[in-house]
Amino acid sequence: MAYVDGFIIPVPKKNVKAYMKMAKKAAKVWKDHGALEVRECQADDVQVGKWTSFPRSVKQKSSETVFFSYIVYKTRKDRDKVNAKVMKDPRLADMMSPTNRIFDSKRMIFGGFKVTVAE
Repeated sequence: MAYVDGFIIPVPKKNVKAYMKMAKKAAKVWKDHGALEVRECQADDVQVGKWTSFPRSVKQKSSETVFFSYIVYKTRKDRDKVNAKVMKDPRLADMMSPTNRIFDSKRMIFGGFKVTVAE
C-alpha cells in the first residue's frame, strides 16, 4: 500500500509566488528520485476553528496563507530511499539555506502516513 508524507505550511502572502517557484522545483526533484505524486494545495475554504483547524495548527498570522502539501510514494521503505536521495540533491541546496527562508519552517507540521483507504 502507498505511503504519504503530509505537510501544513504557513506562507506569507507576499511570498506565495516565491513559494510556488520553490515548490515546483522541489516537486521535480522528488519525482526525479521516485516519488509518485506531489501536490501543493493553497487554502481556499479554510476557517479558523474554535479549538483546532489548519490555521490554528501553524499559528497562522493575518498576513499568511496555509498550504497543505503531500507526496505519495510506493511504500514507506521507498519513501525513506527517495528522501535520502532528495536530501543529497544539489538542486535543493539553495532552498535549504537558513538565509533563504520563504516561510517559517519552525511552524511547519509534517508526518508520514500509511494509506489505509485508496479508492
